[in-house]
Amino acid sequence: MSGGYRLAACAEMVFLDLPVEERVRRIAGLGLEVEIWDWTAKDLDALAGTGATFSSMTGYVTGTLADQAGAEELLRTAELSLQAAERLDCPRLNVHGTGLDQRGLPVVPSGAVTPAMWLTAARTLTRLAALGERAGRVFTLENLNTAVDHPGTPFARATDTMALVAAVDSPHLRMNLDLYHAQIGEGNLIGLVEEALPWIGEIQVADVPGRCEPGTGEIAYPAVAAALTRLGYDGVVGMEAWASGDPDEALASFRSAFTPRPPEAARPAPSAR
Repeated sequence: MSGGYRLAACAEMVFLDLPVEERVRRIAGLGLEVEIWDWTAKDLDALAGTGATFSSMTGYVTGTLADQAGAEELLRTAELSLQAAERLDCPRLNVHGTGLDQRGLPVVPSGAVTPAMWLTAARTLTRLAALGERAGRVFTLENLNTAVDHPGTPFARATDTMALVAAVDSPHLRMNLDLYHAQIGEGNLIGLVEEALPWIGEIQVADVPGRCEPGTGEIAYPAVAAALTRLGYDGVVGMEAWASGDPDEALASFRSAFTPRPPEAARPAPSAR
């Protein structure tokens, strides 16, 4: 296991040939916590019966952050999501800047985010945090990338989500810092983690390009893992990634990337010449 933090995997992206309940059992059987997306399409009683520890789930069904009608809808469906989270004993519920369709595209795209949208989003998130406080759960605001997966999504960058979470300043609203999206949109991942640490509720990972497990792309995840240990991060690191091949091997690669390595043996001093 990891040094202080815990590991989870998203049941929407691995073991895709199996029913979702069996995916959850397989992930839990590997000693990992489980993340899910849309709870409305699942048998919650069957999921609860797996005995898995659920780490995160989608925290709304429809709605948006930055316009009044969309905000009311987001808050309405967030209350329904809290009821589902209670059935699964899931501590964190994930939200985005706007609702996403089946292709990951925003239902209300934004070419630019206005000051009025920022104010409305902050007010909506303040109300969302109050819902989380009453239920004893935490909503997390996820950063996304607009270059590859989610063009037109407002408040997409990690710096945007951090600013909004800091403005609300509630323990019941935190960042879901997705390092796959951040690598595409911003880079400097270790510096980003250091800056965002006080506001992080969860970290999600996948490699770039391809959104597959750590070790398949350009991100030096063992270095990120070492930084998390150095910083004392004690939350969840979730693999929200496709398996590039065999799912068990993909999850083993994920676990390996986030397993602390022993320090290198001291090198002998060079001999005098």
